[in-house]
Amino acid sequence: MTVTERNRLDTERSPYLRQHADNPVNWQPWDDDALAAAREHDVPIFLSIGYSSCHWCHVMADESFEDERVAERLNEAFVPIKVDREERPDLDRLYQTVIGMVSGRGGWPLSVWLTPDGRPFYIGTYFPPEAKRGQPGFLDLLDSITEAWETEREDIEGRADQWADAMAGELEDTPEPGDPPGSELLETAARSAVRNADREYGGSGRSQKFPQTGRLRLLMEAADRTDDEEFGTVAREALDAMATGGLRDHVGGGFHRYTTDREWTVPHFEKMLYDNAELVRAYLDGYRLFDDERYAEVARETLGFVERELTGPEGGFFSTLDAQSVGESGEREEGAFYIWTPDEVHDAVGDDRATELFCERYGVTESGNFENGKTVLTLAADVEELAEKHDTTTEDVEADLERAREAVFAARAERPRPNRDEKVLAGWNGLMVAAFAEAGLALDPRFAETAVAALDFVREELWDETDHLLSRRYKDGEVKIDGYLEDYAFLARGALACYEATGDVRHLGFALDLARTIESEFWDPEEGTLYFTPSSGESLVARPQELDDQSTPSSTGVAVETLLALDHFAPSENFAGIAEGVLETHAETIESSPLARASLALAAERHTAGSLELTVVADSLPDAWRERIGRGFLPGRVLAHRPPTDDDLRGWLDTLGLAESPPIWADRTQPNDDPTIYVCRSFTCSPPQTGIDEALEWVERLGSEEGTDPEADLGFDEN
Repeated sequence: MTVTERNRLDTERSPYLRQHADNPVNWQPWDDDALAAAREHDVPIFLSIGYSSCHWCHVMADESFEDERVAERLNEAFVPIKVDREERPDLDRLYQTVIGMVSGRGGWPLSVWLTPDGRPFYIGTYFPPEAKRGQPGFLDLLDSITEAWETEREDIEGRADQWADAMAGELEDTPEPGDPPGSELLETAARSAVRNADREYGGSGRSQKFPQTGRLRLLMEAADRTDDEEFGTVAREALDAMATGGLRDHVGGGFHRYTTDREWTVPHFEKMLYDNAELVRAYLDGYRLFDDERYAEVARETLGFVERELTGPEGGFFSTLDAQSVGESGEREEGAFYIWTPDEVHDAVGDDRATELFCERYGVTESGNFENGKTVLTLAADVEELAEKHDTTTEDVEADLERAREAVFAARAERPRPNRDEKVLAGWNGLMVAAFAEAGLALDPRFAETAVAALDFVREELWDETDHLLSRRYKDGEVKIDGYLEDYAFLARGALACYEATGDVRHLGFALDLARTIESEFWDPEEGTLYFTPSSGESLVARPQELDDQSTPSSTGVAVETLLALDHFAPSENFAGIAEGVLETHAETIESSPLARASLALAAERHTAGSLELTVVADSLPDAWRERIGRGFLPGRVLAHRPPTDDDLRGWLDTLGLAESPPIWADRTQPNDDPTIYVCRSFTCSPPQTGIDEALEWVERLGSEEGTDPEADLGFDEN
């Protein structure tokens, strides 16, 4: 007899859940029916959390969840529940917190045994089917837990109580508030990043290497503010390492999740929307700060990959590409789509000279750098070196390499492709919308069109205009799951970026509406914090906060930084008060480990330094102005478009639901009917400027020590 009658995942839209719909395990989605079954039969829940492109999730599925013996034990003694961590980051965060407290590690697949009311009492990640290397076998573990549930129930309940209390303390509690972090935090964080940097190979860490984009932002902003050249050098070392190593797909563009080695050579081959979004922004900042065209090209290639392979026909961005695809063995293999031998390159290119150049450029050798003599492509030789070696010009080498790369790309397209997870997640789309919008300013206005198309899709499908509530996931016409703080915060930042890139006030209005719901659903004024789950959402064992940057930026940090920017347009709302309250509550936490909380540290810097306001009064942003503003490294920039006439401005205020014009727009006119720009920082403003060069001179002047002195006689005071 089984606790649940059948596997119910065949009705789910999540690609990860559907991957398990044919398992003999009677998997249930996390819903009221599954939880009620556990309570009714008084049996534990076995909760398995993963995602569609997770390599070890596939391994455990093949080894255990396809096994009839495992299925029999799970079906008879447990309610087995499958969760897509990309759909339910709240559940993932709860139980990743537990495994972190218990073992100091985490990851996926996450395997958790719960009491019927959701309290964990045993936890791990991947378990092999039979015991090996000190790990218990999954079958033996199921038998042990089943027996303990019957004979040691009191002990299990006691452990579950302890773990639940610890979860609540770790995730819900807030410290006594203090003063928000001060101006010294940025440099302190950057110096910590330098100390933790791998100066030989770039980035941070001595084994696996992850793209830690929050640290890069800290380093680049500190490099811009101070005279310490080391900050910029360390940032460039990381940018260069990622751009030249195997993390980057040198044939098709875009970045993989991380590398398994210190040298940035062999990646874990899955491609995630969020990584590529944040890396685009990092390379755009590198392009702006260091005036290096290579970084712009990396950003262009990455956006091209997203447009080609992760953009749906209606504009929304898909979530992931799998790490595995069918290889020569006929089985699914890690990285099979991306790796090469010299013979495979020659078969694709056909020309001996171009093949030789391609193999030398990208390090393709007979011995390889991956399994079975295959090679992960890296930039192994400079074009100048190849030109000298082959006694030719760099132009000829570049032409041959491009022709070879196109041939290799075409040949690769004939291989079995990695699976694509086509669910559209609001928050992840917000990250990529912001990346495309920023590229629309810095590189090409057409990128802003892609940003707007995605934003419009998410707004149409996932936003409830009546109740001002956001859903998290769209897949094949189905909308599901209440939005989390990351969905509102990331999307608000993306909507604000679209307004800055296009001047369309609709996008600003959407950002303000999202911010208002952040206040009503996530802000707790008594605790002085933003929670990750909405107050009207499902009640879980604990209500988490998200302060640390993880694979995505801290939703709290992004929310605070975005609320500070939006306060310029709606100062009568509580946006700045919320932001300051969060920074006061978590001041000591941020200061104690700013690298782990880079997004919050950057938000604290924005609060301390203030924003750089650029108010453009014009029917549209002149192309030359867009190029100069977009190319400038301007931390804290708020680009505020304003229509030339007060009649049009009143229409904007009606659209935004504002009773009066905010200072960023008030009294900002065109003295001579020419496009005009006002530059303001720390309550001090320039006179109206009709030339972009003169305006950017005021940016420099107001950024100096003199310019930030409120007593300085620099022009028009904002008040």
